[in-house]
Amino acid sequence: MNVNLYGCNGKWLMVDCGITFADPQYPGIDVILPDLQFIEERLDDLVGIVLTHGHEDHIGALPYLAEDLGVPLYATAFTAGLIRGKLEEEGNANRVKLKVIKPDTKFDLGPFGVTFVPLSHSIPEASALLIDTPYGRVFHTGDWKLDAAPVIGHPTSPEALEAIGNEGILALVCDSTNVFNAEASGSESDVLSGLMGVISQAKGRVMVTSFASNAARLHTLGVVARETERQLSVQGRSLDRILKVARATGYLKDFPDTIDAEAAMRLPRDKVLVVATGGQGEDRAALARVANGQHPISLDSGDTVVFSSKQIPGNEVAIGRIQNQLAAKGVIMITDRQAHVHVSGHPGRPELLQMYRWMKPELLMPVHGEMRHLMEQARFGLSEGVPRALVQTNGDIVRLAPGAPTKIGNAPVGRLVLDGDVILPGDGQTINERRKLAINGQISVAVAIGSRGLIGTPQVRIQGIPVEEDREPFLEETVDAVIAAAKQNGRDRDKLRETIRLAARKVATRWTGKKPNVDVLLIEA
Repeated sequence: MNVNLYGCNGKWLMVDCGITFADPQYPGIDVILPDLQFIEERLDDLVGIVLTHGHEDHIGALPYLAEDLGVPLYATAFTAGLIRGKLEEEGNANRVKLKVIKPDTKFDLGPFGVTFVPLSHSIPEASALLIDTPYGRVFHTGDWKLDAAPVIGHPTSPEALEAIGNEGILALVCDSTNVFNAEASGSESDVLSGLMGVISQAKGRVMVTSFASNAARLHTLGVVARETERQLSVQGRSLDRILKVARATGYLKDFPDTIDAEAAMRLPRDKVLVVATGGQGEDRAALARVANGQHPISLDSGDTVVFSSKQIPGNEVAIGRIQNQLAAKGVIMITDRQAHVHVSGHPGRPELLQMYRWMKPELLMPVHGEMRHLMEQARFGLSEGVPRALVQTNGDIVRLAPGAPTKIGNAPVGRLVLDGDVILPGDGQTINERRKLAINGQISVAVAIGSRGLIGTPQVRIQGIPVEEDREPFLEETVDAVIAAAKQNGRDRDKLRETIRLAARKVATRWTGKKPNVDVLLIEA
């Protein structure tokens, strides 16, 4: 959920505007957005939003937030194509200005001069940003790696990067994701032989799952399909979107023609290669639906699934569930632990060191990682001769220049959640109530009250209270407790409602050990 703000002479430049995906802490929520309160209070001073690349954690919030921010978006052609598709799906493409910028072309936004500097990553046209200001220059890497033999794209040469550093860099704002990796991430070209070896030896159907945005991996799988004489089938909306945008912007021109799921199932098992979404365990992605038998393509004993991706921390349980389903079918599974079928898109320590030497920054600011990654890169940079390092936390306002870099304040930060078509505070009343319901369950009590007291029998309904075997006696006791409470009738209806609520919850606590939400409806008769 990357959002960065650079301020200079009273104006602000936003870099990236991404999402993250929800966990069980947010019941019923799939997508989490950044709370942009700080810049929303300064919209007259926001000059634009510049996007480093097209991954969801960098562009995913734009369909929901960009229109209200009201400033142009700036991106290279491939990234702009992905953004445009998202805006069209949300129905606001005509109300958001999207400007395509060529790499290595400097453009001015207020006091900022911005240049896209192409770097390698696991998506086409990932770019660092060279940000010029009157007080010094910032090199904001975005997500990157070094790749001497990239499959797609033309990253900036070492000589050109060194030349940027020779002109002086005030701050290097740098990706920290793989700082604990002692080895370089490796070239995308190296994956070809690993995938070729695995797929050429496979006997039945082969399904490969990878990050949908990795167009270079799609190119590699196209080559493998041809060499192994397998027809290629692509399954998953996000893969279709990447293929469409890649072809429209000049990539994957020689990608093989694909077949649909029905045609794939009619082919001999050893003549089909399926590329599918879902390698991170996503419930609605193609791989999950294949694993649970809800997809037109089926896999059986002796077929192979290749996980051509890295397991993102936090997804272990979801991935394990799918792998167990596949294992029960007798499917053979290959991950990067068994064969060289994946390389990372982020820099290991040798690549970080090389970037320090090219940029020669006065200050290192680690970003893109958890706190342990940020602190480790700060230590690593200082040990390798970078003069200063400063670790930010969300909301820290840091003055880079003039003077020594230092934290000078805090901006409000937080999370918004996309709940259906509504955006809500991540820690607001609605989500907090939903958490309580998910944890404790819910009881509804309806009581009719007349001038002489209770009328009829109270009605009690329960949801999520774990008394399945004892449901009837539990309900009977709850009704008795409500009747006893209702007999304490008086003029103060609020007090009566609270007495009934506490009585019902006391029964639930005694039976279950939990304190469910209790709603009481008093009906005046």
